[in-house]
Amino acid sequence: MHITSLPSPYGIGDLGPEAYKFADFLYDSGQRIWQILPLSPTRIEFGSSPYSSPSAFAGNTLFISPDMLLQEGLVSHLDIEDAPKFSAKRVNYPAVLKYKQTLLSKSFSHFSQRKGQGSAFSEFCNENAYWLYDYAIFEALKGRFKEVKWNQWPEDLRDRKSMSLRAHEKELGQTIEEIKFFQYLFHRQWSGLRLYCEKKNVQIIGDLPLYVSYDSADVWSHPELFKLDSAKNPTVVSGVPPDYFSETGQLWKNPIYRWDTLKDSRYSWWVRRIEHSLDLFDIVRLDHFRGFEGFWEVPSTYETAEKGSWVQGPGEDFFDTLREQFRSLPFIAEDLGEITPEVLELRDRFGLPGMRVFQFAFGDDPSSDIHKPHNYPKNCVAFTGTHDNNTLIGWLFERPGFSGRSKKEIVTERQRALSYIGRNRARTKGIHWDFIRTVMMSAASVVVFPLQDILGLGMEARMNHPGEPYGNWEWRFLSHKLTRALSECLLEMTNLYGRS
Repeated sequence: MHITSLPSPYGIGDLGPEAYKFADFLYDSGQRIWQILPLSPTRIEFGSSPYSSPSAFAGNTLFISPDMLLQEGLVSHLDIEDAPKFSAKRVNYPAVLKYKQTLLSKSFSHFSQRKGQGSAFSEFCNENAYWLYDYAIFEALKGRFKEVKWNQWPEDLRDRKSMSLRAHEKELGQTIEEIKFFQYLFHRQWSGLRLYCEKKNVQIIGDLPLYVSYDSADVWSHPELFKLDSAKNPTVVSGVPPDYFSETGQLWKNPIYRWDTLKDSRYSWWVRRIEHSLDLFDIVRLDHFRGFEGFWEVPSTYETAEKGSWVQGPGEDFFDTLREQFRSLPFIAEDLGEITPEVLELRDRFGLPGMRVFQFAFGDDPSSDIHKPHNYPKNCVAFTGTHDNNTLIGWLFERPGFSGRSKKEIVTERQRALSYIGRNRARTKGIHWDFIRTVMMSAASVVVFPLQDILGLGMEARMNHPGEPYGNWEWRFLSHKLTRALSECLLEMTNLYGRS
């Protein structure tokens, strides 16, 4: 369950009281894992996807809790009482962004008027200078140039000429300081929540996307690390070939790394990124792990991902370097999709658990057998579904054509799944618990369930539709749904199958 899905009166889940209540619910229910999506800032023009961010290091300031700002005296009661009437069930990103930006600006004004309160802020800025300065000036310049992409800025700024940067830094000094302060607020609130989870013996699984967005502080400040032409435009972009989710593949359009250049520096930028992630999370899910062994590269002029090619990734050398830098590699390898023996060999050489997804177990694909619970190895993390899947109930009652599949395909898959759990019909009250129970009974060392599946919700609660750019990442749950009975049911099942 991502932070966005938490209840709050401010239009989007945040790091305030409801996040702490959710940690309490997990503890009371015997759960020891809370998995979230990337914490990165999002952009409305990219569908507010946490996988399309202007920074690989910054935090999403929409998650800053107004209630906690009030407790610290950084906003007044009047400030937060002016909140619009937001939907409790869906996130309206434009409305939330407008409200939060105004509120955060007020918090900076309050902070600026205080005396002797800036030492912790200064310390944060110093410790994070390696990414914070570039991100802050990048965002300030984005505002100055009306949000156009950085490659359309004046050439001296596009190419980061020092004299021009210094001049704009002086002019935009207040805005830059504001942006840094908002990152400080996010970091402080996140650290508080993580410490609370630690006390409750709840580990947080974070998500690390393989790629970064082209229109980001990362590519602007480190163009030498990406395959760009002389005008700083991508020559090739990322994606995956046709698969379960799309007949034409998925064209993600992220720039491709120059892994040879990264190797020359012993992957220093990536080492910093991993270090930053391990400061935020207990365990890191490596999204699109397949790309470390080999990645799908598509010429930037193509409109679909069908006509790309596989290119060798950094492989063992990259993970050997990480092993030299860190005491352990607490990673989960997202090894879904078109996986080769070489990818599995890379995963296993470093002892990384892979993923198994119950919903993938009953199709006609020959590889579906590995997703049947009786075939799960111990060293894996098993799911009923992920943020890219329908919910369990939505999947069972999916309409023909909704995902491009025929009625026959859907009926066949549904019947196989029902037979597997010992049912002959889907319309059974609480049937989602039968699927959850089946995954819990497996040998997988860790099992994770979307909250939508725990609540038995339908397709209206789906988080993401891969390939559809808008209308995603909006689902929220209502706090009264986390009942004592639900908690007791989870606890009983957890104890029953030796997972307490």
